[in-house]
Amino acid sequence: MTDQEALGQSSRGPQTPELGQPRSKHGVLIAIVALLIVAAVGIAGIVPRMKARAALRTETNELAVPTVTVMHPKIGAPQTEIVLPGNIQAFSDSPIYARTNGYLKNWYVDIGVRVKAGQLLADIETPEADQQLDQARADLNTAQANYHLSEITANRYQELLKTDSVSKQDADNAIGDFQAKKAMVASSESNVKRLEQLQSFEKIYAPFEGVITARNTDVGHLINSGAGGPATELFHIAALQKLRVYINVPEQYSQAAKPNLVADLTFQEFPGRRFKGTLVRTAGSIDVASRTLLVEVDVDNSSGELLPGSYTEVHLKLPQGNPAFILPASALIFRSDGLQVGTVENGDRAALRNVTLGHDLGSEVEVVSGISAGDSVIVDPPDSLISGEAVRIGSANGAGNGPAGNSQ
Repeated sequence: MTDQEALGQSSRGPQTPELGQPRSKHGVLIAIVALLIVAAVGIAGIVPRMKARAALRTETNELAVPTVTVMHPKIGAPQTEIVLPGNIQAFSDSPIYARTNGYLKNWYVDIGVRVKAGQLLADIETPEADQQLDQARADLNTAQANYHLSEITANRYQELLKTDSVSKQDADNAIGDFQAKKAMVASSESNVKRLEQLQSFEKIYAPFEGVITARNTDVGHLINSGAGGPATELFHIAALQKLRVYINVPEQYSQAAKPNLVADLTFQEFPGRRFKGTLVRTAGSIDVASRTLLVEVDVDNSSGELLPGSYTEVHLKLPQGNPAFILPASALIFRSDGLQVGTVENGDRAALRNVTLGHDLGSEVEVVSGISAGDSVIVDPPDSLISGEAVRIGSANGAGNGPAGNSQ
């Protein structure tokens, strides 16, 4: 090979790389583009999934926070009206018995008759008592005759003793006999008075003004005063001008149940009407068995409309010592820790409060302690609610004194 050929071959050799360089740059570019496309596709698939996961996490956290409805407690009335059952009783109620034995001669009143105090109700024949009285009067006459004779003898002996016409012993005997006869007269007089009083029991009189509610005898019945067997009740009388009702006030209201409180009585036979009564006295002691205070309510019955033995509902108006609040019964939570209600504090945290109930009003209850007027009480709280739990206030309930929060 000549130097010129070698030079020509040498000059062509370097041209081969120059022809391949553009192809290499194009491949790199394609690779870069492919990588970018893959990265874009990957990013396009990952980002939505990340957003979806973030949205799901946010939604889960939001759903984990319960939405509650709240209200402010209503302030109860200054007086609490409690309704208690009671039975009407006559102010005075008495059976009438005989005080002597005999047979019923006449009766003058029957059931339903209004009688005055001292009015004659019946006559009893007592022949034995009459004979005993006659005998006692005869014995009294004999004792009085002996007494007068012994008096004359004693006076005479005292005069004779002054002249020593009789002995001192005879005078003392005469005076002693006079004193004995005087005592016998007093005994006979007492016996006559006893039998006269016993004879006066032949007539049965009304002990007070009232109505005869029972007659348990008739003409010719044998009357037993109870000396030789069980006594026979002849009549039963009840005073109806004023009636009394005994009711049992629960212990929680016992301090407010004081005399002169107003009470209204309602009856099924008088729909829509209320009869005024007054609390007049209390037992002053809580019954251990029922934990109630026995009180008496008197009601005027001058019209005679009310009948003893009737069932009544006594509406007793008791003043409130401390302000009471009214809540719906659905706000109560029954837990082992006691009766509670849920409240919202700081606008987003739940707090459970132990409460004490007063009167049960049906769909509502009276709360006497545990909450205040400014508390936001949760209506229909979830069963899983605990203190410190995050909550969200929903629409406010208008049943309270004002809105408890704004909708969010």
